[in-house]
This record gives sequence, structure tokens and C-alpha cells, in this order.
Amino acid sequence: MHRKDTRPPVLIVDDHPDVRLAMRVLLRTEHIPSFEVDSPGAALDALSRSEFSCAVLDLNYSADTTSGNEGLALVGRLREEVPDMPLVVMTAWGSIDLAVKAMRLGAADFIEKPWSNARMLHTVRAQLALRDMREENLRLRHEASLSRQSSDVLRICESSSMRHVVELVSRVAKTHANVLLLGENGTGKSLFARELHALSPRVEQPLIRVDMGSLPESRFVDDMFGEECPTPRPGRFELAHRGTLVLEEVGNIALFNQVKLLRVIEEGELERSGSTRTRRVDVRVVSTSNADLEAAIRANRFRRDLLYRLNAMQVRLPSLRERVEDIVPLARHFLLRECRRLGRDAMVFAPSAERAMRTYAWPGNVRELEHAVERAMLLASGKEIDAADLALSRSTDTPLVLDSLTLPDAEEMLIRNAMERNDHNLQRAAEALGISRQALYRRLDKHRSKSHSEQVD
Repeated sequence: MHRKDTRPPVLIVDDHPDVRLAMRVLLRTEHIPSFEVDSPGAALDALSRSEFSCAVLDLNYSADTTSGNEGLALVGRLREEVPDMPLVVMTAWGSIDLAVKAMRLGAADFIEKPWSNARMLHTVRAQLALRDMREENLRLRHEASLSRQSSDVLRICESSSMRHVVELVSRVAKTHANVLLLGENGTGKSLFARELHALSPRVEQPLIRVDMGSLPESRFVDDMFGEECPTPRPGRFELAHRGTLVLEEVGNIALFNQVKLLRVIEEGELERSGSTRTRRVDVRVVSTSNADLEAAIRANRFRRDLLYRLNAMQVRLPSLRERVEDIVPLARHFLLRECRRLGRDAMVFAPSAERAMRTYAWPGNVRELEHAVERAMLLASGKEIDAADLALSRSTDTPLVLDSLTLPDAEEMLIRNAMERNDHNLQRAAEALGISRQALYRRLDKHRSKSHSEQVD
């Protein structure tokens, strides 16, 4: 079965219906979608409403059938409107000078009429492949930009647990060893994967990421190892040749596909789907997982030999509740970054907000903290963000944090949690805490006075 082309359609511009029909049928044989119009004006109108992967256009139209001026003007307009879209011009045999003028205006190639089907298909496929390569390069540049941004976040680590991770990643990055990053959702596994690439000898080579949870099992072989027909296409391993391949949430790979992955990682060789030619690949594999892979092995859902190949070095990322010292510095970093991005005056956190952040469990980890800061900026009425602006939920199902807190902060957290669990009923909250109602009232009054004093200061 042929794979459906997911690119935007090819725009065909010609005032002869039979030419448009022939082009449409030819492209359809290769499962390349197309859209036809009969004039330069219709082409510009279509372009204003839709995206196209390539344009194949005639140079002569009914208003002027010999000079090619209409077509040349269209080439110029298209190059202005969509500078990255490949343009292939069609011209009658013997009008090479006209084709040269079109290419000087920005056309990528030209085809002589009547065309050879093989030549036409080769030209269109080549332009689509170049388009894909440009998009991939843009994506890689974006990845590099994100990697530079992530470095700042990763270096906010006052906690010893995070300092250890950053130092370990910095050392391991300089090797070519495969790395397995473990941790809960939102702990920064993707950021550390990019950091491993950015600090490695492979930094000038591609960084390719694959979300194994969203990759259909039926597409695993074609997407990972490539396919030879209907159109030759490299897979993720070939795209990452001499670079880094990040397998996100590797525990989601089906057991029967794990065998195929193991062979490529072990031998550094693969065959595209539909081909018997063996290709060599040099790829560093960085895997991430929020799952217990040892438990998956015991349940026969993950291969132990694959785990051995993936975790030449294993790094566990601590949850945010295990690195309480980093919460407020991270929040301040996100706040400053958002203020700069939005062009707003600097904002600060009130003591009540910082205390609320330190005592919240952050089940979504750093990602949840980042979103909470962004939301608080929108809710805050002034330049100071208080606890109410953070709008942190206090679910009783979420374990609260006691490690690394001062005794007064830990006491306040336990009292607030008891009050919320008991609908702010003093008697029931006191009983839950094992103290008298009078003792609870005195502690509440003490913490209210402390909060007021901090705000005044």
C-alpha cells in the first residue's frame, strides 16, 4: 500500500484544461496531491487562502501567448509572497531564454513542453525533497535555540540533587555513550536530552527527536528505518546519522518492534522498508521514560537486552518536590523571562506567594511551575504576585512536601492543609492535628501576624 503524501498540494497554473488534467493524473500516480487554477490571478487568490508545497506554472497565458510576460510577472509575485516555495516553470521547446529569465526571478527549475513524464516527476520530487530539507533545517535551528534557552533553566540548581544531575550530564555529554533519562513528567527530560547533544562532540550534527507514544506501531519500521517506495525516504536513524537520536518515552515501544530497534542499535546497520541494501548509521541514542522499565521487564513488556543497550549511562531526574530549594529561583527565572518576552515592567513575588510555592507538591513538576507563573502574571493586578494569583490547588490526594522546609513553614503548611481538609472547622482541624482548639487558634494567629509582617517589610 502506498503511503499518503501529507505535504500541502502542488499548485498547477495553466490556462489549458488538457495540460492541467495531464499534470493532475501524472502526480496522482505518485500519490502527490495537486490543486489547479487557470490564470495568474486565480493562482494568487488560491495562495491567499491555502498553503502549497510547490508550484508548476506555465509562462504564457491567453492575454499574451508568446512573450511570457504574464508568467514572469507571476514568478516575481510568487517569489515575494512565498519566498520558500519551489517554483517550476513550463515553457515551449525553443524558449530557453524565457526560462532563464524566470530562473533569474527565482524559479528553481524549468520543464520544456511537451514534457517527459519521467523528467516532470523527477523535477517535482526533487523540489519537494529540497523543501522538506529546508523545513528540517529550520526545525534543527529551532532545536538549537531551545537548547540554548534550556541551559539557563538547567543551571538553576541550588539543591544538591540537581547539582549532581547537571554535573553528571556535563561529564557524560562529552562521550558517545547512549544515555537513559528517567523521571516524572515535567522534570525536564527533553531539556536534558538537548543539553546532552549541545555539549557533545556531535553538536554540529543533527538532533532528531521521536515521541514513541505518538508513533503508530504500523509506522514504526518506515518512520525509524526509512522506506524505498513509492518514494525513497530516509528514516529517523538516517536523519540522525553522526548526530543524536532522542527516543522520548521509550517504554511505549511495542515488544515486537523492540527487537528491530535492538538490532540497529547493536550493529549500526539498517535496511529501508522495501530494500535489501544495508546502510551504516552512526547514531548516539538518548532515551527518556517516566515508566518503571524494570517493572515492564518483569511484566514481559520490555526487553532487558534493549534496556542494557539504552542505558550505558542512566540518569534519574529528581521531581520538583525533591528539590524544594530550586522552586523559588526557578519561578523568578520564569517570571523575568516572561516579563522580557511580553515587554512588561519587572514583577516580583510576594512572600506569601513564595511560601505557597515552597509548600505546594507540584505534581506536574517544572512544567507546572512554569505554567503557574505565566498564569499568575495574567491574574496579578499590580507588579506583585501573591499566593492567590498563583491559584494552586490543594488536593488532599497530592502528597505535600516537608523536606528542606523551615520548622515554621512546615507547621504552617500542615495547619493550612488540616484546615482545608476539614472545611475550615477549627475543632475538627485541631483534632486532626492532635492539639487543642486553643493551641490551633494561637498558631493561626501567629502565622497571620508573620504573613502581615513580611508584607509590610
